[in-house]
Amino acid sequence: MTYKQHFSKSIGHPGAPLHFAAHSHHPWPDVTFAAQQEYWNDSASLLDRKWGKIFAESVPQAQAYIAGHLSLLDPSTIVFAPNTHILLQRLLSATHGLPKHNILTTDSEFHSLTRQMARLEEDELVNVVRVPVHPFATFKQRFIANLKQRDDWDMVWLSHVFFNSGQIVAADDLEDIVSAIDDKNTFAVIDGYHAFMAIPVDLSRIGARVFYIAGGYKYAMSGEGVCFMHCPPGYGKRPRDTGWFAEFGALEQKRGKQVGYAVDASRFAGATFDPSGLYRFNAVMRWLCEDGLYVASMHTQCRALQTYFIEKLDASRLSFTSDELISRDLNTLGRFLTFRTQRAAHFYDELSQRNIIVDHREDRLRIGFGIYQDEPDVDSLVEALRVIG
Repeated sequence: MTYKQHFSKSIGHPGAPLHFAAHSHHPWPDVTFAAQQEYWNDSASLLDRKWGKIFAESVPQAQAYIAGHLSLLDPSTIVFAPNTHILLQRLLSATHGLPKHNILTTDSEFHSLTRQMARLEEDELVNVVRVPVHPFATFKQRFIANLKQRDDWDMVWLSHVFFNSGQIVAADDLEDIVSAIDDKNTFAVIDGYHAFMAIPVDLSRIGARVFYIAGGYKYAMSGEGVCFMHCPPGYGKRPRDTGWFAEFGALEQKRGKQVGYAVDASRFAGATFDPSGLYRFNAVMRWLCEDGLYVASMHTQCRALQTYFIEKLDASRLSFTSDELISRDLNTLGRFLTFRTQRAAHFYDELSQRNIIVDHREDRLRIGFGIYQDEPDVDSLVEALRVIG
């Protein structure tokens, strides 16, 4: 089963690239086009009053969809931002204050964290401990061992699915790691960008303790500008990086120079933003609901394509083989396969010249799968790899 017909404006038209990089930039389904037009029409017709509709309809709808996909009972724990870097900055501003932050993380986090931490380290504003993800079989034990070496961590940050391998931190392992954080003031943060809408996620057991950050750019198929954070109640009550939207609904009144904050997730809100991403996100979620498309079934479909690709690759006896996979255990992987090869850039360039989009990070070639693909697409990719040699 393929849903390619729902992507006619992005990858379904003549001359469109063969796209195997949903993990990088997911093609937009057709329903997002009408959603973008709806936002424009609302802006033109409602003028100032559009914000009433956005906060009364668009935001609550998006919060409810996200809460449902994360198995969270309270949608008001969700706040939106244009990108995950802004959310990181607001989280940092809600801790005790620089200097000096003690941060435990891994060596496989995305640039939103790694670049910012590296810059803060230059000025000796943070103390960062990075636990190697590999060997993956012992990652949880090694991460917890590092966690236990001190009791004054300001932030513990790790990915749910690692961007440079596709490997999943299992739900039980996430719970064990969170449970091992002794200091109740430590911010526990999970980067869920490669997990949200890619694999089933259930935060019901840890949602009261962890921040969870993700967005619509990848598997939620909604494009830029619609990132979000689940904010556990009681953590980060007064971020220093704050905009006037964070005061909406504030129960706390201003007293002298005291600034008021909302008590729900909007305490992490910023200020005026482009809400068109919310329109696109809600349109995608409605479409998935109407067509009975669930995260679990979409993940199963993509896993079947991954299996088919590996089988075709092995049967073709190419110089590019599945032996270079970081992991062959598809049960431990998200929506993309990662090959470690010194020719990653070579394969990327050669495939690009053939109008096939994949992705590479240094010596890692990433090939992603989505519901808009079918087995003939995989056949075309394998044939291109055969020609490249």
